[in-house]
Amino acid sequence: MEVEVFALLKDYFDKKFIVPARLSDIESLKQHLLDLNPAAEQVLSSCRFAVEDEFVDHNYQLKENDYICIIPPSSGG
Repeated sequence: MEVEVFALLKDYFDKKFIVPARLSDIESLKQHLLDLNPAAEQVLSSCRFAVEDEFVDHNYQLKENDYICIIPPSSGG
């Protein structure tokens, strides 16, 4: 599975990277990322996850070839 992160998350992770296919759902992906970088916890807790350009919930069952985007909250004016 390929993951791409945006905005503030690039301070914690590479912009694009591969994660193990053994992860079963978005929640396990989130835990995997926290294991890699515990300092990202606050940011990850408020992020949205999209798979193949569609937002998904934390129960979404991951597939081996999924392309996952992690999008932190943004503010604007």
